[in-house]
Amino acid sequence: MNKEFTFTIKSISLDENYHPSDNTRITTNFANLARGSHRQANLRNALKMIDNSFNALANWDNTKGDRYSVELEIVSVNMDIEGSGQTFPSIEILKTHIIDHKTNKRIEGIVGNNFSSYVRDYDFSVLLQQYNKDQPKFSIPDNFGELHGKLFQYFVNSQVYKENFKKLPVICLSVSDNKTYHRTENQHPVLGVEYLPNESSLTEQYFKKMGLQVRYFMPPNSVAPLAFFFFGDLLNDYTSLELISTISTMETFQKIYRPEIYNANAAAGTSYKPNLKNLDHSLTQIVYDREERSRLASEQGKFAEEHFIKPHQNVLDKWSQSYAL
Repeated sequence: MNKEFTFTIKSISLDENYHPSDNTRITTNFANLARGSHRQANLRNALKMIDNSFNALANWDNTKGDRYSVELEIVSVNMDIEGSGQTFPSIEILKTHIIDHKTNKRIEGIVGNNFSSYVRDYDFSVLLQQYNKDQPKFSIPDNFGELHGKLFQYFVNSQVYKENFKKLPVICLSVSDNKTYHRTENQHPVLGVEYLPNESSLTEQYFKKMGLQVRYFMPPNSVAPLAFFFFGDLLNDYTSLELISTISTMETFQKIYRPEIYNANAAAGTSYKPNLKNLDHSLTQIVYDREERSRLASEQGKFAEEHFIKPHQNVLDKWSQSYAL
């Protein structure tokens, strides 16, 4: 049964000339930037923010703060379910590359970073909503996220992944605004100060089914922790420059999309509760429509239901039951 699922990988540069493809989830961070009349200025400004952030963190042997720049590659993973040649856009992730202008080297960064998935949209915007229509209080269906988690791990363990990427992925997300985070004494030179949440979240549980652990760190120069989802040992499996490429990229996106948290004028303290209604924050010069993004998540979930879940329900169910992690 497992042999029926094959993956193909396509990639495209994320630069100021980027246009989202038809298969790209348009709620994805980078795709949302690349729309409308301000698209080119949005992309140019975001990429400049990433470079500035990278150089501020990689400040050794970098007196002018311009030694490095970051190149981003959008990696689209398509999945052929039944060997028919017809594919479904499975996931989309970002790959970072670091350009060292002092040595003229192009250094491979981290794959993962941003994480987009139509099936995740289906789980959260369709399945979870439908399940809770008749429930007296909010609850989670049995096996929630299991298919998605197994598909993700199947991809990461695939020959295609190993041929294209040297290390396992790291995904970086925003902290949750309904949890409280407590500062610890643990500090890493690049990731910064570690925070611990007061409780687990549905997102954490969902990513755990993908095989990922999570830790929360507030990097130097930052005002709020970021959530890092990873396999293995986050602090020792990756180089400083690799980690900085993820921090600079994903914190830039968060400053644009969640300025109330990541562009706040006051940094997180010993006990920190993120607040999306925080008025004491600065805005970037980048245009973004948050309401549209929420609405589109539901549309994309329905797309996954119509083109992936329903047509292949039996095959997916049998595969999920037989697939051993």
